[in-house]
Amino acid sequence: MLGEVRQGLSAPERDAVDELRALLDARRTVVLTGAGISTESGIPDYRGPGTRARAKDPMRFAEFTRSDEGRARYWSRAMVGWPAFRAAAPNRGHLAVAALERASRITSVITQNVDGLHQRAGTESVIELHGSLHTVRCLDCGALEPRQEVQARLCAANPTLHPETIDARPDGDAELPAAWTDGFVVPQCLQCGGVLKPDVVYFGESVPPDRVQRAYAWVDTAEALLVVGSSLAVFSGYRFVRRAAELGHPIAIVNLGETRGDPYATLRIDAPAGAVLSALAGDG
Repeated sequence: MLGEVRQGLSAPERDAVDELRALLDARRTVVLTGAGISTESGIPDYRGPGTRARAKDPMRFAEFTRSDEGRARYWSRAMVGWPAFRAAAPNRGHLAVAALERASRITSVITQNVDGLHQRAGTESVIELHGSLHTVRCLDCGALEPRQEVQARLCAANPTLHPETIDARPDGDAELPAAWTDGFVVPQCLQCGGVLKPDVVYFGESVPPDRVQRAYAWVDTAEALLVVGSSLAVFSGYRFVRRAAELGHPIAIVNLGETRGDPYATLRIDAPAGAVLSALAGDG
């Protein structure tokens, strides 16, 4: 099996995986993942190859909270994009990370993703830095509701807008013509009638401090950091690379394209996450 996986890599990439294995061997390693690990599951990333063709900015917190129109725009797109997002399955990269955890070759995962695919693949020790799209929170009373139940209410209240992905986006929604949001009915909190928002950190919001401190604690007690599928352009993930560098931990980065953390990298592999991680785990 390992031979089959390694055949998908070039000779320099195979050598780099061997170097990565040697770097992480016998070290307590924390993994930091970004959208690039989920692209093989059909979930687009924000800054990887092809991003410019996908164009548009993600929803921002100020836009969502300041107007009914902003919320209608988000929830109409989310209603259409949700079926494809929910159907996404863990890919070989997620499965490899879970295998590495089971083999005690990594200790934990800090993910910037909101798709829940690490947990579905079997990884147990996960911090979802930016939350999860699978849960919805009321901004007024804090009540939580499963996203799939909110989807049912969205569909019942807007029967003429059929859930089908037109142009999937990284945050689980889809591109829609502006006119399609006219008259869109946004469901309210079942507990208090308040405003519902997916339980994720929007652009313009801060990651909850207790979540950040837990992640820092994991990095502090580790002996190496492996970054997978992230450009590290957003500070919420980049800070952990900075922390690992300050502590003198070896830092390995697996990503297609340059990253903000490259100056701190002990080892840099420019290759698909799934192939590299599968080869790394396959040597178990």
